[in-house]
Amino acid sequence: MTTQTTENTGAPVNKDSAPKALIGLPENVGRALATAGGILAVVSTFLAWTWTSEFPGDLTYYGYPGGLQVLVLIGGALTALFGLASYGVKGLRWIAPAGADGAIKLAATGTFVTTWYTVIAISAQLGGVVNLEPGGFIAAAVTLAAFLGAFSLPFERPEEELIDEDATPGERIGHIWRHIVALLKSAVFTPTPAPARKLPAYAEILVIVAAMAVGLIVFTYGIGTEYDELFVGFLLTVGFLFAALSKAGLVARVSAITGRHSTITMFGAFIAAALFPFTQSDDQYATIGVYILIFATVALGLNIVVGLAGLLDLGYVAFLGVGAYTAAMVSGSPSSPFDLHLPFWISALLGAAVAMVFGVLIGAPTLRLRGDYLAIVTLGFGEIFRITVLNMDGTSGPDITNGSNGISSIPNLDILGFDFGLEHTFLGFTIGRFANYFLLMLLITLIVVVVFKRSSDSRIGRAWIAIREDETAALAMGINGFRVKLIAFALGASLAGLAGAVQAHVTYTVTPEQYQFAHVVPPNSAFLLAAVVLGGMGTIAGPLVGAALLYLIPAKLQFLGDYQLFAFGLALVLLMRFRPEGLIPNRRRQLEFHEEAEAPAVLSKAGA
Repeated sequence: MTTQTTENTGAPVNKDSAPKALIGLPENVGRALATAGGILAVVSTFLAWTWTSEFPGDLTYYGYPGGLQVLVLIGGALTALFGLASYGVKGLRWIAPAGADGAIKLAATGTFVTTWYTVIAISAQLGGVVNLEPGGFIAAAVTLAAFLGAFSLPFERPEEELIDEDATPGERIGHIWRHIVALLKSAVFTPTPAPARKLPAYAEILVIVAAMAVGLIVFTYGIGTEYDELFVGFLLTVGFLFAALSKAGLVARVSAITGRHSTITMFGAFIAAALFPFTQSDDQYATIGVYILIFATVALGLNIVVGLAGLLDLGYVAFLGVGAYTAAMVSGSPSSPFDLHLPFWISALLGAAVAMVFGVLIGAPTLRLRGDYLAIVTLGFGEIFRITVLNMDGTSGPDITNGSNGISSIPNLDILGFDFGLEHTFLGFTIGRFANYFLLMLLITLIVVVVFKRSSDSRIGRAWIAIREDETAALAMGINGFRVKLIAFALGASLAGLAGAVQAHVTYTVTPEQYQFAHVVPPNSAFLLAAVVLGGMGTIAGPLVGAALLYLIPAKLQFLGDYQLFAFGLALVLLMRFRPEGLIPNRRRQLEFHEEAEAPAVLSKAGA
């Protein structure tokens, strides 16, 4: 038996007699309440939540969930499944290999937050709770019951650190905050799941196919949310439910399977992405999709420079601009000073080559610098590029880029008779202009992913990682640091230039203001760097996911008006505070930020 002294009274407190749950209900009652609450939340979605169709989604139907009710249905179903799994129901143990208690708490919280957000939104928009039907009250009550029941489940409480009696008020507040955070982390903590038995190859491939199908459904649903309330509810639901699946150990199990079949996973992911245009009835969301792919491809190129080589580049968007301007000048635009109309593949390779030359020219004299000094130089290069193309208008300089008007009327691509500007029909599906460019950009993204993967696994990739971890030690081991960093800079620049060649044709017009350090609309250098850090430096999936979120969320948060960037920035700050290693980190970087985590038995060359 151990005792500890509280800072207030100095009286001994028996740690073993302290309550082991955040809410003082018996464990069996809490578990039953959480499970039943999840089931009843599903039932409540088949009831009407309001009497009028003025609220978006039309929640007036009985027997047919719509809008935000669908998200509550999914959250309630997952809460109920985790609850049944915690009872040891046969056939459900696979859903929570690491234990179900932490997953129940997160799933119940997500369902509760989404339901109450919906109820409050209905009351606020329609003028009070009198606009709620019984179904809305029932949903609010049962999800609250599930939430309270979930947090009645016991957990191992962390030991509270003692604080000096002479501590300042600020230190006391910080102490209380750290204890609250530690308490919440302990409440949802789950141990590392035991390795699963290896399934037959065909079964593991089926698991990968199912994971890709779920990813495609989630992305399609998120990008197609038709009103603001639904998108906010989508973010809340996906965030909490993904955390629940992670705590349950299911994500780790699927990750282990995809790791054993990395090539199949990579091509499966791109096949799933290629199916996206065929799930759309028009070109509206394919437009967002192609811009996300351009942003993600450039972010993946920056990941070579920042994530693998550890070089802080704040002017990377300039290489995207170099590729776009180069392709625009040789693609038959009437605004181009050159009377050239080269085939796309030549113009794309030319854009990549010119961007690489610029990367070498900028990198050669500057890559002997480190840290903040290198960042300042690259930031200066990005601004020099923008100002230069702005002044090359025939007045302040030679007439090459048409100044602020840019190079306009860039023609659509025509590859082997396939006109990307026209609609085409495949197997009964009609895809429009942006869907055509989406598929082309997906191919470019696949090329960049293969280059990144092969480079990171090569001898030069191991040298980049050595430079990133400790440049002095790497130099002492005989690595030519300058040469290695210059190769990373040149390769990253060429990949950005390749994406820029496609961007020029997608946007019709290339102008200087598209390539600023910071701007509301990505891609720009600040958003590109944020995508790499947010997603997870040194990984392939990290920048792709980070870029998709950083492009999609601002586009969907326009209803916030002047508070859009504030809300977006606040979300980034919170994410970096609680998950500084990124959404999809490699294992080495995760251990750097969480020393208490269990070390892996084997680290790969990239630390994954």
